[in-house]
Amino acid sequence: MRYKIAKSFGAEVTGVDNTSKLAMLLSLGADQVIDYTKEDFTQHGQHYDLILDVVGNRSIVDYKSSLSPNGTYVMVGGSMARIFQVMFLGAWISMIGSKKMGLLIHKPNKNDQNFMKELFEAGKVVSVIDRRYPLSEVAEALRYLGEGYPKGKVVIRVEH
Repeated sequence: MRYKIAKSFGAEVTGVDNTSKLAMLLSLGADQVIDYTKEDFTQHGQHYDLILDVVGNRSIVDYKSSLSPNGTYVMVGGSMARIFQVMFLGAWISMIGSKKMGLLIHKPNKNDQNFMKELFEAGKVVSVIDRRYPLSEVAEALRYLGEGYPKGKVVIRVEH
């Protein structure tokens, strides 16, 4: 979904994931993809205006070197150690230079919700659902999610 949203703003999007997900990323709107099992995108000299990190598995210094001069790094998910690293080291990097590094802290508002609704209704953004589980199989759904390889959202159905 984030690829389509970025594309709706005219962004050029690079998706980074494992081999099994690359075709899906392209179908969702990524302009190019990088297989992290074969190459480290932070080591090939490309610079990005925005890095949206949903895993948080590299050093903040690696991400900093991959940002364009006025680029922004935003961490959405990761370990507690990485969260603290971004909170403290990221804040310091942001204060002393032109690059901004921080955590995603989002306070929903009606304009954002209406914008997302419009994107969904126009078919510009679609949700990718990997698997659906009934409420009685939450443990299995969490196990599958914990494996780390879902190719979309894992949905729990609550039946009335």
